[in-house]
Amino acid sequence: MIKILERIMEDKDLGDVVGYTTDGIDAVNKITANQPDIVLIDLLIPNKDGINIVKEFQKEVFKPIFVMISQVSSKDMIAKAYEAGIEFFIHKPINAIEVENIIRKVNEKIDMQKKLNTIKNMFSSNDTYHKSFEEKKKEKATLILQKIGILGQKGSQDILNIVMILLENKMYNNDFTLKEVLKEYNLNSRTVEQRMRRAANAGLRNIANLGLEDNLNETYLEFSNSLYSFEQVKLEMDYLRGKSTKRGKVNLKKFLESICLYIGEE
Repeated sequence: MIKILERIMEDKDLGDVVGYTTDGIDAVNKITANQPDIVLIDLLIPNKDGINIVKEFQKEVFKPIFVMISQVSSKDMIAKAYEAGIEFFIHKPINAIEVENIIRKVNEKIDMQKKLNTIKNMFSSNDTYHKSFEEKKKEKATLILQKIGILGQKGSQDILNIVMILLENKMYNNDFTLKEVLKEYNLNSRTVEQRMRRAANAGLRNIANLGLEDNLNETYLEFSNSLYSFEQVKLEMDYLRGKSTKRGKVNLKKFLESICLYIGEE
């Protein structure tokens, strides 16, 4: 069951599996240590059942979203699971399409909450009219990431950090390598670069989807040939249509430079 769920997560690009266990007590420890966004949990996991685990985390500051998976069909038990704090209930045997749809819904909810929190934080200051030049530029960069739908991605904060470094040091017009920048500021180059690349690729997919729905969409027209290469956006659109087996690619360095140029000259 664990392997099936892990395969679905990986094949459908639903997220990273950070851990698993078949013991309820160990589950509490691993959830606390790894702090995942989503927990798929069996109602009848040994030593500490799923409902009690969910209840325990409702009392904590860190509250992951729980999706319960079980062959239990008792309406009372399912009701207790929802009362304990689960978001969805998936019945065994596992249906891959149902799992994918539910995880995507949960991911959308997480992304939306992160966007709302970011926007809320942006306007929480009482000194709105006296923000520094750097803060205003960061807000513009944040708005761009929001428009292309990646503000909730793990790599979005890394993108913002690197963009601000490039702007502050006026490096975006110079010949630089991303690895040099990451090394200079003591950032884990491989991990940070992977997170940024995933986020940028997610933005490419979002732009391509917007173009498929409406080729006159303002966001599509604004960014399909500025942040991204139009040829690569077109390739991604063909892939999504099923006309090509090749996907569009992102030049991460040019993507970051484009964001800098987009807001640096204003």
